[in-house]
Amino acid sequence: MEEKITNTDANGLDPTSLRLTGSEPLTILPLTLEPEAAAQAHYKACDRLKLERKQRRMCRRDPGVAETLVEAVSMSALECQYQFRFERWNCTLEGRYRASLLKRGFKETAFLYAISSAGLTHALAKACSAGRMERCTCDEAPDLENREAWQWGGCGDNLKYSSKFVKEFLGRRSSKDLRARVDFHNNLVIKAGVETTCKCHGVSGSCTVRTCWRQLAPFHEVGKRLKHKYETALKVGSTTNEATGEAGAISPPRGRAAGTGGSDPLPRTPELVHLDDSPSFCLASRFSPGTAGRRCHREKNCESICCGRGHNTQSRVVTRPCQCQVRWCCYVECRQCTQREEVYTCKG
Repeated sequence: MEEKITNTDANGLDPTSLRLTGSEPLTILPLTLEPEAAAQAHYKACDRLKLERKQRRMCRRDPGVAETLVEAVSMSALECQYQFRFERWNCTLEGRYRASLLKRGFKETAFLYAISSAGLTHALAKACSAGRMERCTCDEAPDLENREAWQWGGCGDNLKYSSKFVKEFLGRRSSKDLRARVDFHNNLVIKAGVETTCKCHGVSGSCTVRTCWRQLAPFHEVGKRLKHKYETALKVGSTTNEATGEAGAISPPRGRAAGTGGSDPLPRTPELVHLDDSPSFCLASRFSPGTAGRRCHREKNCESICCGRGHNTQSRVVTRPCQCQVRWCCYVECRQCTQREEVYTCKG
């Protein structure tokens, strides 16, 4: 199979057709939208995201926010699906399932809030350093040791700005709202990891001077850490006023004493907390489509995912590209390889 790759100019123009000398009037160059039209397009993008009033106002402040929000949602959803790909709940987020989950206090709900918040923090910090935001730029507060031996350079991801923005954007509702307090806690349960990256300068690689900047660790690392916190999440309860039926203070997590120095017994360490026990996710419900027909790995998770119902085995022949090589210039040449494989799916 041949796959031909053609490089084209971003504006669809033949580069040889433009002969710029530097003295031409600016009007001949490609123009962006007029400011008023750009603002209207940005406002519409924010309105389509179905945000709360305060969130919509924050979105409209900066033309880069709407695009970053969409990117964060996509990145968070993909990471959630990757982390749960071998489990009964595989982060199915079709509308009705997501809405039902977010109304409850399951461990899965806690993970969704945490991964979404972390994704927005990560995407905003990257957008700042990429120059896609008007209200922030690179991280310019290195706080590095041995500053005399370091030359601060590059363009660091602005985690300080993004963390502050996300905390305000997500906001805390009434302190009497039990679910809101738990959700807000889970939103802030993890911080994106930051790494210091350096490049050496000097004769023969002597590293006389190092140019350093901060950059976020890959988002996949954040996903792995959150998955571990999901597996060790703490269940908390609430004291209820029997006369009114209203939830009161959150009771300590099971097996943990309340924190000292305050009346709020939510864990002082960044741990995921949840209110309700999770369903089995074995059968179709308002929370998931169940596991009937789900593909599984016989030696790895069929027994768990199929919930004791057993699995079907299907043998099939597949043809895939193989032994691919890049040819100059400019295509990929592959052979077609045929092999037999077995597919395992859960019984209904």
